[in-house]
Amino acid sequence: MRPDARPPFAGLAGRRPEAVFAGLPTPCYVLDEAALRRNGEILRDLAARTGCRVLLAQKAFSNFNLYPILAPYLAGTEASGLFEARLGAEEMPGKEVHVFCAAYREDEFARLLQYADHIVFNSPRQLAKFGPAARRAGKSLGLRVNPECSTQGAHEIYDPCAPGSRLGTTRAQWDAQMTPELLDLLDGLHFHTLCEQDSDALEQTLTAVAARFGDVLPRMQWLNFGGGHHITRPGYDLERLVRCIRRAQAEWGVTVYLEPGEACALNAGYLASRVLDVLQNGGTRIAVLDASAACHMPDVLEMPYRPPLYGAEAADDTGAKVYRLAGPTCLAGDVIGDYGFDAPLAEGDLLLFGDMAIYTTCKNNTFNGMPLPAIYALREGGALEPLRTFGYEDFKTRLGT
Repeated sequence: MRPDARPPFAGLAGRRPEAVFAGLPTPCYVLDEAALRRNGEILRDLAARTGCRVLLAQKAFSNFNLYPILAPYLAGTEASGLFEARLGAEEMPGKEVHVFCAAYREDEFARLLQYADHIVFNSPRQLAKFGPAARRAGKSLGLRVNPECSTQGAHEIYDPCAPGSRLGTTRAQWDAQMTPELLDLLDGLHFHTLCEQDSDALEQTLTAVAARFGDVLPRMQWLNFGGGHHITRPGYDLERLVRCIRRAQAEWGVTVYLEPGEACALNAGYLASRVLDVLQNGGTRIAVLDASAACHMPDVLEMPYRPPLYGAEAADDTGAKVYRLAGPTCLAGDVIGDYGFDAPLAEGDLLLFGDMAIYTTCKNNTFNGMPLPAIYALREGGALEPLRTFGYEDFKTRLGT
């Protein structure tokens, strides 16, 4: 297999996967400490240049064992509910804890107030229901707005500005439901419209926010740009992002928050897998792996998304050595994708998927009795350290037995 210098594999420093990961059990996630630190340094420098505050969106990366690596570079964490809020408060102590949920549970809200510093509501109705109690508890309150500006392109499934979206308050909803009393509860506004995008999409969105909510923003203390910013991706237009932040600060006098998930852990992890069997059905070569798209990389099926694979390229069915990589479950659609190789695959071959620190360990499952992969850390000195292994008892716990 030829050397692969693409960003998802840059952390290997030219070493081949077998040389680094041969002794690991598979399937296995490996989280790259040095790559996490490099991402953190980029985010820290952005905050130092602009005065913005950067949060870790835990929905994308929640491996708290490695929070101590990221914590020095971040202002805190962003949560989607009670459990993530508690995780951020306990595992990144002394930092801010922000939370947004499309609708809060009445039986959880009092406990949420124990952990969160900033609470963002999705609708004026939720603000009216929970805002007074949160204000009495001394929390900073925000409302998520929908600027009705779609920039998703091929990511329609993740477009919060799509017609009929449940996410965020449109200006029409604001005008119909917002009262002076509710407005007085607010410290900030929040928008989240991006998905793994560059800052040109943010600039377009910010203009839409200004057009719809620019009259309200001077009354706010902060504005949260949400997540989906690919800040640490090579080639990202950082200077445009800086201009967007400074525009908000100058026009409305607000503190700007960013809550990226991908940018914190982009290209900072791997999923190691081995070939269990190779077969051919008509003109299709198939390699069955011990890793499953459905269980271990669900974004492959949900987005859909094709993960990078060391030494291989995405390919159509005309290549001489094209294989369809698939999981071992009984789900017919448990297919990772078609990849082209420079040599035939064989049983026992190690395959290494890249960019597997984000939306993986926090989204995997045990469908079909599949085991959860072990999690290792690749330390900066090159040592591999086990963070967590899983077995039958973990499987039973997930089933509630």
